[in-house]
Amino acid sequence: MSKYTDRKKRERKPGNLFVALSSVWQVCSSVADVRTTKPLKQVWVQRIFAFCLPLGLLAIAGLLSGPLAQTAIAQAPAAEAPKLDTGDTAWMLMSAALVLFMTPGLAFFYGGLVRSRNVLNTMMMSLIGMGLVAVIWVLWGYSLSFSVGELKDGFAQGFESIVGNLNWVFLNTVAHDAPDPVGYGATIPHQVFMIYQMMFAIITVGLVSGAIVERMSFKAFFWFVILWITFIYCPLAHWVWGKGWLASRGGLDFAGGLVVHISSGVSALVAAWMLGPRKDWTIKPILPHNVPFVLLGVGMLWFGWFGFNAGSAIAAGSLATVAFVATTLSASAGGLAWVVIEWITKGKPTAIGIGSGFVAGLVGITPAAGFVTPMASLVIGAVTAIACFYAVNIKAKLQFDDSLDTFPIHGVGGTIGAILTGVFATKAVNSAVTHQGLAFGEFHLFLENILGVIVAYIVAALGTFVILKLLSLFMELRVASDIEDEGLDLHEHGEEAYGENLAGELSFAKKLTD
Repeated sequence: MSKYTDRKKRERKPGNLFVALSSVWQVCSSVADVRTTKPLKQVWVQRIFAFCLPLGLLAIAGLLSGPLAQTAIAQAPAAEAPKLDTGDTAWMLMSAALVLFMTPGLAFFYGGLVRSRNVLNTMMMSLIGMGLVAVIWVLWGYSLSFSVGELKDGFAQGFESIVGNLNWVFLNTVAHDAPDPVGYGATIPHQVFMIYQMMFAIITVGLVSGAIVERMSFKAFFWFVILWITFIYCPLAHWVWGKGWLASRGGLDFAGGLVVHISSGVSALVAAWMLGPRKDWTIKPILPHNVPFVLLGVGMLWFGWFGFNAGSAIAAGSLATVAFVATTLSASAGGLAWVVIEWITKGKPTAIGIGSGFVAGLVGITPAAGFVTPMASLVIGAVTAIACFYAVNIKAKLQFDDSLDTFPIHGVGGTIGAILTGVFATKAVNSAVTHQGLAFGEFHLFLENILGVIVAYIVAALGTFVILKLLSLFMELRVASDIEDEGLDLHEHGEEAYGENLAGELSFAKKLTD
């Protein structure tokens, strides 16, 4: 074969690749254009193709990195598998259910805080994660967060210290009758650990929505969730819980101070800044439409939080007991501290105030629950609630429209909790604490947790900014001004919560069918 022929072949490849990518781009562009004039059948064929293409690529990647790549390993003699424990398995299944229960609790909490014309849209922003994030988690999210190859000193090496591999995409080799091979939960089936971690991812995206309700397009939020889970949540979860680089440095986050609360709070802050305030913000009072909804949501969240924190022990035992007790005490101290300081500074204790204090206490204890004593839990809850109280008031004075105080509660609360974990963590509670907190005369953990907080802030802030900028190239992030006036429920979802304007709803439905 001549050199000329070789060169011709090499020259054809870029052209073919360019044509293929151009074709895919044209298809995706036509799907993104909501004003397309193509026949409806052709549009739906293109949409199906655009949806199935990434799934097909992931399937190929999963086969190459999974069963097709592990034939030799499968033929090797298997080591004796650890024994599953039915008690641990039962507790973790219940904990997964409790954490899932938190998401409708969050929907009620957030839904009660907005105006009645936006309650369904607000609740949908929490509930959509129960469908969308669950599917993403099974397809690629879990693998990116927790799948690693060879460990050194118990942690991932090289690129796998940054993000997980693709060995577990589509739950490839994720067994229902054996523990995971990495060592996350030695006495529970791998699928139980997977489903438990899924629930954390689901509620985290719901938390982000609290800052941008009553103005963000549901379509834009839908695509934001897909990108945010993939490029922000999964790497952070891997760094902290998936044998990644932050964990290897010795930082501690028992149940999600960095991964859940700081990431969601900071992302919410950036999203609210990029979207801008609601059009009637500071012009007229924006009051909660249903305070009993708020309190119902708080109760559901607190109940589910036992699975969130005590379940993070990954077993039914003494560590779960420590986290359970710490969760209760911190929440109680947080609610009490908020009521007292509100009473002193404003003259009256409010129902929303005590609910916010309970949530602040729960947020603050999350990173520390399995590492601190009961007395330290009381301190963490009270200090976190006071910090969050003042953060809420500072936000109001700055006239920044974080609609439901997501950053002042979750961002600030998660930050305080992570730092105080570095103060109060002790080996007397958990032998896994290799470096004790500042209160015991050691500095390493305190400094590493501060580093973790800084990293979480940077990743969440920059990642959210890039994602929203990218989405703004393809769609409007905000609803139109008249839709904001009339309410997002009717225009974004075609229904109303309480039937207050049935004639308007029927008129809107008729317009859709014309």
